Amino acid sequence: MRVLVTGGAGFIGSHFTRLLLSDALPGLSVSAVTVLDLLTYAGDPGVPAALEGDPRFRFVRGDVCDAGLVASLTAEADAVVHFAAESHVDRSIEGAADFVRTNVLGTQTLLEGALRGGVGRFVHVSTDEVYGSIASGSWTEDRPLEPNSPYAASKAASDLMARAYHRTHGLDVRTTRCCNNYGPGQFPEKVIPLFTTNLLDGEPVPLYGDGGNVREWVHVEDHCRGIALVLAGGRAGAVYNIGGGTELSNRELTGRLLAACGADWSSVRSVPDRKGHDLRYSLDDGLIRRELGYRPRVGFDAGLAGVVGWYRENRGWWEPLKKGRAGGSGSDARAAAAPGGAG
Repeated sequence: MRVLVTGGAGFIGSHFTRLLLSDALPGLSVSAVTVLDLLTYAGDPGVPAALEGDPRFRFVRGDVCDAGLVASLTAEADAVVHFAAESHVDRSIEGAADFVRTNVLGTQTLLEGALRGGVGRFVHVSTDEVYGSIASGSWTEDRPLEPNSPYAASKAASDLMARAYHRTHGLDVRTTRCCNNYGPGQFPEKVIPLFTTNLLDGEPVPLYGDGGNVREWVHVEDHCRGIALVLAGGRAGAVYNIGGGTELSNRELTGRLLAACGADWSSVRSVPDRKGHDLRYSLDDGLIRRELGYRPRVGFDAGLAGVVGWYRENRGWWEPLKKGRAGGSGSDARAAAAPGGAG
């Protein structure tokens, strides 16, 4: 199988690409993997550099909104796995235009390229945030979309565009909606790496409101395995929720990170809550479990300990990113509560 991975230098896409090339994903064997990534602020140029030795791998720096480039790449692919997206909620609140362009127009451009290029399978990677907020219970895939942030709205629009290309043109599109991801190598504006790196530097961490907002967490490698199952055996036109099984309030998560980093609550600074902040996300992932045998393998406690250890041992990777980030002070409130599920 020849696979085009968009956003493959980003956090989740890079993990997926590495696992794909190491033949570690269920049901998949690849003869060629092409990564298309614009290498914006959250893209890691070290990812393509590390994979250059594999003759099956090719990196193309480019924009998913570039119709000509997309057409040439989809014409050579048997499958597309579409990660590329603007994914940070706070950035979308500050300005939504880039989110609409990349997440909506970029997805439509890829779908059109896949249709015209005869791509056999298209996996559209989305997020639980498209459902809105849920006070109790968990969302199934047929839940109406009620996004509350500009980021979530742009992802919901891209989900509907994917659905339309399946229903109108018969394109084999499969959509995944995942909860919050964590793992090594995540850009340090997201909550777990932001808090971890701040605490390792002896700096305070910013907690939105009373910390009562609840999120579900999954290790990035479990998410990648779920995507692989959908690519290999999912149904055309279907949507699959991918959960992790661990729900924590942001205050509970903060407590675990404080303990892991040897800090206490004196390191926490309460900051004003985010505009339109969703109270709780919770996915019912029974469909992917029943149909495709998905089960998360990485327990949250072990996974979180591994992530904290990774950031402790890889200062050379994250310190330049934090210094270069706009408003990069350790007490910055950006990303203090809930990163995008697919971010």
